[in-house]
This record gives sequence, C-alpha cells and structure tokens, in this order.
Amino acid sequence: MDSARSPNAKTAVLYRMLMPDHQCPFGQKTKHLLRRHGYHVDDQPLRSREAVDAFKEEHDVTSTPQVFIDGQRIGGYEAVRRYVGKPVKPADEPSYRPVIVLFILTFLMATATSLAAYGAIQPIRTAEWFIAFSMVVLALLKLQDVESFSTMFLNYDLLAQRWVPYATFYPYAEGLAGILMVAGILHWLSVPLALFIGSVGAVSVFKAVYVDRRSLKCACVGGSNAVPLGFVSLTENLMMIAMALWMGWTAWIA
Repeated sequence: MDSARSPNAKTAVLYRMLMPDHQCPFGQKTKHLLRRHGYHVDDQPLRSREAVDAFKEEHDVTSTPQVFIDGQRIGGYEAVRRYVGKPVKPADEPSYRPVIVLFILTFLMATATSLAAYGAIQPIRTAEWFIAFSMVVLALLKLQDVESFSTMFLNYDLLAQRWVPYATFYPYAEGLAGILMVAGILHWLSVPLALFIGSVGAVSVFKAVYVDRRSLKCACVGGSNAVPLGFVSLTENLMMIAMALWMGWTAWIA
C-alpha cells in the first residue's frame, strides 16, 4: 500500500502479481499510471499462484492486474489508460514510427561518425554514412526473423513472387552492400548489388501502391510491424539506388 497519501487523493485498489520469481510488469506500469493521475494506490499484491488463481475465480477475470475504483472494476493496464483518458494503440494500427526513429538514429550515427573521423561534419561523407548505416540497420531488423520478413515481402515484391529464394537473399544482400559502403571498399560488388535490389524494390513498391492501389504492410523493418507500404518503403529503395549511383560515379572518376 502507498504510504504517501494526500487528504483529497482519489483511491484505486490494485491487485497485481508480486511473486518471489515474478513481478508483473503491467502491474508496475498500472501503479505508476494511477499515481501520475492523482490516485492513491491501495496496492494488494498477489504473492502466490494460488492467490492469483483464487482472485481470478472470485472476480471472474482471466488476467491481472485488475483495478477497482469506487467499488467498480475498471480492468487491467489498457482499461486504466482509457479510464484516465490516455490513448490505447491497437496492436495492428499502421505507424511510421519504427522507420522514422530508425532514420533519425542512423542520421545521428552518421553525424557522430563524421565528427569522430574528421572533427567536423562533412556533409557528403555524412550523407553516405547515413544511407549505408540505414541499409545495415534495416537489414539487421529483417534478419531477426527472416521467415516473417520473407512472408510479408512476398506480398508485393515482383522478383520474390517469381523466385521465392530472393525473399531470403534480399536482407543479406542489403546488409552486405551497406557494410561495404560504410567501409568504402569493393565498389564492384556493393554498387551493382544495391542498384539491383533497390531498383527491383522501387518498381515493386510503386506498382503495388500507386498502380494496383493495394493496402499492405511494409517488410522494410522486418516481418512483425505495422508500417504501411508506401512512400517510406519507396524511399528506402530510392536511397539505395542513389547511393549506388553516387558510389559508382565517385569510384569511376577516382
């Protein structure tokens, strides 16, 4: 039970799992959320599996934590968020957040690398590193679960639909090209590799989204995400094409 309580505080009774080998994270988040919204939390920990099962049976619920306010059962963490007016995002709601965060961080990585290498921000080298780092991180996310990625990728990639192994090959090729571009070596391999997969990807995304008008999820950050297939997906491929052309041009004139 909370020790600090103001005279005018609203009270919420919280039942949550708090066992020697398991402290429910949603119980902790619920307690924190209630406190932030001015509730005194009457914390009722369930310290054994028997206590949890008995509580569920008594209140006819299937999960904990459970919150009661003014004698009314509110529910678990998401129900409490709704009760206090906080948004609850559906698990499959489309969001560009994963890609936006990725690009921000890879840009900051490229900027930091330029500062470390040159003591100043070199715009051209920073841009090269930004694209190359982005390719590597995108490949890393895809390679966490190649099966899920390939399944989602097959929904729209034209080459993968004709030759299924390409869906597994793609993230390895993207990662390899990105690493070689970070190092600035083996342009004879990285340039055609990035140009090929970027071109096929761009055509595939453009056809699926802007010609066929299909509403699909993008496999760009792996197979378990809700990033819509569209402009951001096309940008990934256009970045690879641009990087390949630029690296090929600089290698040719060097």
